[in-house]
Amino acid sequence: MTSEPPAGRASQLILDLGHEEATGLADFIPGAANRAALAFLLAWPGWPHPAAVLCGPAGSGKSHLARIWAGRAGAAIQAASAISPGDVAARRPPRLVIEDVAPGACDERDLFHLFNLCMEPGGALLVTTPTPPARLGFALADLVSRLRAATLIAIAAPDEALIEAVLVKLFADRQLDVTPAIAAFALTRMERSLSAARELVARVDRLSLAEGRRVTRPLVARALDEIGAGRER
Repeated sequence: MTSEPPAGRASQLILDLGHEEATGLADFIPGAANRAALAFLLAWPGWPHPAAVLCGPAGSGKSHLARIWAGRAGAAIQAASAISPGDVAARRPPRLVIEDVAPGACDERDLFHLFNLCMEPGGALLVTTPTPPARLGFALADLVSRLRAATLIAIAAPDEALIEAVLVKLFADRQLDVTPAIAAFALTRMERSLSAARELVARVDRLSLAEGRRVTRPLVARALDEIGAGRER
């Protein structure tokens, strides 16, 4: 004997198989906020300095840009919380991306050692951080000096056109058929940031899966209402 779901609830068990966000060069959406950063990274190996710091708010595309550069440069990628100078020392040439550098996220001496390793001939280092280097507040003077010498690449706040284009891409990454009109509708009601776009798409995907429905304006509106209610708690 099987039990029926409560009346008014048509949701189904969600099997989250995950999704792969496309992060190649062809999948990157350039805009006024990030075009200069993309151009600089594509100019490698013609950088003026072996080290660069890519700075921008959460969800601004730093990881996507870092992966594009890592693929071109043959660089390893390590989270700041799991940096390993020993692993990089074994690479020849030593090229590395360190993601999400922030106060307390990593050991300062290890980070300084990685800077030194990547200064070797043929080496290169790309650091990503949400915090401008001048405000990272590191205590190790030699590390501060290394950060100041690195080329600073800043990602600006995205404009509406970029956010809308990213929304369409994120829906496509999850194989959700969303019309430009629905993406434009979402843009009029959501927070204007790329991190908010990712949060909205994930919520819409979950609702669509749970209810076995295609993506419509009412579904997007419900997702936005749920996000807003969650932030008010």
